[in-house]
Amino acid sequence: MTVIAIEINNRTVNRDVPSRMHLADFVRDEGRQTGTHLGCEHGVCGACTLLVDGQPVRSCITFAVACDGKKVTTVEGYGDDAIMARLRPAFSRHHGLQCGFCTPGMLATARDIVLRFPHADEDLIRVELSGNLCRCTGYMGIVNAVMDVLAQCRDDAVPAVSKLRAETKKVFKEVTVVAGGAAGFQTFQATDIGKVAVVAEKQAAADENATAIKGGTSIQGSFKVPYPADAVWKFMADLPAVAGCLPGAELTEHVGDRVKGRVAIKFGPMSASFNGAARLDRNEQAHSAVLKGAGQDSISKSRANGDVSYRMVEIDANTTKVEVDLLYSLQGPLAQFSRSGLVKDFVGRLIQEFGKNVTLRMNPNRSSDLPLPPAKLNAFSLGMSVMWSRIKRLFGRGE
Repeated sequence: MTVIAIEINNRTVNRDVPSRMHLADFVRDEGRQTGTHLGCEHGVCGACTLLVDGQPVRSCITFAVACDGKKVTTVEGYGDDAIMARLRPAFSRHHGLQCGFCTPGMLATARDIVLRFPHADEDLIRVELSGNLCRCTGYMGIVNAVMDVLAQCRDDAVPAVSKLRAETKKVFKEVTVVAGGAAGFQTFQATDIGKVAVVAEKQAAADENATAIKGGTSIQGSFKVPYPADAVWKFMADLPAVAGCLPGAELTEHVGDRVKGRVAIKFGPMSASFNGAARLDRNEQAHSAVLKGAGQDSISKSRANGDVSYRMVEIDANTTKVEVDLLYSLQGPLAQFSRSGLVKDFVGRLIQEFGKNVTLRMNPNRSSDLPLPPAKLNAFSLGMSVMWSRIKRLFGRGE
């Protein structure tokens, strides 16, 4: 056991504690400041992040005895902090919190970003927030909240914040001077990563050969068209015609294999209207292609990246099967719905409606001026059909 004294939110706490007690447990159990949350307890999720001498620290992997004599600030102790006075309402205004479990640690990291990177853009903010995980918001609201506060404090518009930034720079210089020596506790160094990581990230995003979508959701489907494979392949190369077959899609620009447009989706109480751009990569020999696109919902500001891969499979001389593989990822409020089974069934039904429209458009006896029938994508009927299919599968397994 070791006797230590730590100042928690301007109140000194003296305790005789085990040498291996973590700072998070000390703050919660001995200091009674339970706003600090414990998530992974491996220093990965960032929920336990708090400030030690003004710098963000993972309290679940920091020993309390290593913080003897130091000043700890938790989410309860930001009362008169000039940055937190702007971050808290910004998080609320931009819907940057839902369940609130990650919020204390997220606020601590956000405060550090505002302090150290006055001119940070969205890419740099995301890099700095990458150590704080959130399972609710999709991060869009959090990033917008930080950008909002940075804009408020730009060009020394808030003297109190400018003063904190000057003090922070001074602390970093002092830490750098003593870092090479053996004296002092050197855990809390922070290095300005500048724009190096951001430039690399932007380059990767701009690389048109990069097709991987990290953390994406994959949905497979198929439909049959009563026409030869060559004819179907030729039709699928006509991007305006293909877009006209997709329920809710509308092209606004078409140049070669690149298009811009919007896709409007309504599923029960959820509505979205994605504006974006895409390009088509074709493999003539394999009769396959990949449509790579990205867009943003004008309603929720959610962002989507997706690859739609499809290939023609000849069933017989007059029948072609089109196999579709959709890989997509969502960021923002809509992300919480993106992996649900009901959404996957909805997309599967959307693929079937698309296949019906392709068949109608390719019919030489049908006028191209005739409108396509409306898609039957009622949320209630879809939900009932999903339940019924799962009941049938359940009884099928029991036989």
